[in-house]
Amino acid sequence: MQTVEPIALWWGEEAACPVVAVAIHAGHALRDEVADLTSVPAARRFREEDPGTAEWSMCFPTRLVAGRSRFEVDLNRPRDTAVYLRPDDCWDIEPWHCALPAGVTERSLAVYDAFYSVLAGILDRAEEMFGRFVVLDLHSYNHRRGGPEAPPADPAGHPDVNVGTGSMDRDRWAPVVERFMADLGSIKMPPGDGSLDVRENVVFRGRELARWVHDRYPETGCALAIEVKKFFMDEHTGRLDEELTGAMGDALAATLPGIVDALGSPPR
Repeated sequence: MQTVEPIALWWGEEAACPVVAVAIHAGHALRDEVADLTSVPAARRFREEDPGTAEWSMCFPTRLVAGRSRFEVDLNRPRDTAVYLRPDDCWDIEPWHCALPAGVTERSLAVYDAFYSVLAGILDRAEEMFGRFVVLDLHSYNHRRGGPEAPPADPAGHPDVNVGTGSMDRDRWAPVVERFMADLGSIKMPPGDGSLDVRENVVFRGRELARWVHDRYPETGCALAIEVKKFFMDEHTGRLDEELTGAMGDALAATLPGIVDALGSPPR
């Protein structure tokens, strides 16, 4: 009899480092009962997920990557809205073939609770070891919603990297935010060696994971909600540009020494 491996809820690594990379929308898998009920094709799900973010998390000693799709449970939504129920919950996509049984929702929310419990353990240990820590909340975002033949969204309102800081005590964490943005913005990217356009709170301000970190660790935890525009891939086919994806990971990794240095600055 063939053994079927269970679908991982998450995977990662923990090390003695005050920076934790988290990729909560990297997962694409669905457990069987959800896969049977979903009306969203795999390619359409993949377009709203965050390819590349798992690879970038690997550039950091401590990382946690979700293994399940946001179409099973969205870890960046408040718990009471983490399971999509209707099209206006998810880009006007009809999520289910029929009304979702309560038991399915409850089991999906158990995944949500388990993930946050694991993350809390990692962050509690980082707090105990280092006093303060930074969470890099890694995401990617679409900028060609008009279709594959339509022009991309106006760069004036769509930076290469949007850093969301909407739920933090911005004054307290200013040294970390500003050092991260300056270091990342100085990175030259192929093919033309142009610098990354890094701006704060232009398209996104951060959502539930960042809010949860700031509420649970108000004086010791800083979450940067990082949204990378999908310039490193074809968002319609899902095909990654390996050179650009790798270069973006290297760029994020290059910010690690500066973040650690900025954490040594006294809070304002």
